[in-house]
Amino acid sequence: MRVRPRRLRRTAVLRDLAAEVRLSAAELIQPHFVLPGEGARQSIDAMPGIERQSVDLLVEQVKADLDLGIRAVLLFGVPSGEKHPDGRGAFEGTPLVARAVSALREAFDDRVCVVTDVCLCAYTQSGHCGVVDARGEVVNDATLPLLARMALAHARAGAHVVAPSDMMDGRVGAIRDLLDAEGYSETAILSYAAKFASAYYGPFREAAGSAPGKGDRKGYQADPRDGRGAVRDALLDEEEGADMLMVKPALAYLDVIAHLRAQTDLPLACYNVSGEYSMVKAAARDGLVDEASLVVENLVAMRRAGADLLITYHAREALRAGWIS
Repeated sequence: MRVRPRRLRRTAVLRDLAAEVRLSAAELIQPHFVLPGEGARQSIDAMPGIERQSVDLLVEQVKADLDLGIRAVLLFGVPSGEKHPDGRGAFEGTPLVARAVSALREAFDDRVCVVTDVCLCAYTQSGHCGVVDARGEVVNDATLPLLARMALAHARAGAHVVAPSDMMDGRVGAIRDLLDAEGYSETAILSYAAKFASAYYGPFREAAGSAPGKGDRKGYQADPRDGRGAVRDALLDEEEGADMLMVKPALAYLDVIAHLRAQTDLPLACYNVSGEYSMVKAAARDGLVDEASLVVENLVAMRRAGADLLITYHAREALRAGWIS
């Protein structure tokens, strides 16, 4: 037998040499939930090991993560106080996320890449990602300038990348136009280009307080049955000026990652979302799986499908525990 694939699997070194993909800290982006105030810290019951933190504690956490090798963060605001139909708290004055961006840039300058989520859901009375009309419908075009103003507030604070997650049609172009007009042409856009209406978001909605009060988001997020449509969404975002694209969630949509990878040369991210994270944690807690092995296998699957960047709540623990070297 001349052909023996097992020859390259015989030792750990041979397996490493022949590996199709590799994992390192360079591909990881750690999400953070930002609270108002100082010295504030809140655990998230549905997401063991993940906390909401005020800006001062966020800076300390990012410093510790940087020492592990994590050089990119994704920020979500968890605002307090009154919410408005237009989500104005996301862009008026000095919004919570903008304050976090400024603090991180002051502490780390360009040593940490600061990415901000751009969406109105945590700031609107409805909990939806855009303006809601009298019929309860999310109005696409009226939402675009508000998202653009939110992105501009983050760019002014120093965000390296803004990441619209709302799934309104045309929002990448609206954001790009306003950023360019205001002198922020170097601020990059990472589009949540193929974001599905998924049941995997449950723990996140607890963490960010962003569940819709009525209805759901199926009218604007991608249909899980329509992978080709999601790829089309992503390619339209590329035409509008997105610098990077994202597929969310990751594990149930590896096929979409692969299809999109074949059709774009842009950097491609995927979001290993809260439900995926919490399911691993629950199974490991009950002794059903080996957590380290499963986390690495999941992340490898995302890279193998074609993702260049991995947004994952596992990043810190995976590096601290040595699951990823």
